[in-house]
Amino acid sequence: MTKADIVERIHQKIGFSKKESAEMVETVFSILKSTLEDGEKIKIAGFGNFVVKRKADRRGRNPQTGETITINARRILTFKPSQVLKNAINSATKEGK
Repeated sequence: MTKADIVERIHQKIGFSKKESAEMVETVFSILKSTLEDGEKIKIAGFGNFVVKRKADRRGRNPQTGETITINARRILTFKPSQVLKNAINSATKEGK
């Protein structure tokens, strides 16, 4: 599913114009992005949690040369689905969807 697909579904389900739907989607994504950039968690009830975690420097190996290298510290984004979402996905699987 793409952003355009989300806009189209909002347009169909709620009846907003496509322009209004696109603005709404862009606004929501912008808020999510800036919140995560600031290192804050996002908890969406019935959906899941987005969390920015820090990974420390670590040693790695260049597979071509075998040389030991340092992989720099970085932040990663993780998503943990809620139990409600897990149950919905698993019940859809059982029903053959």
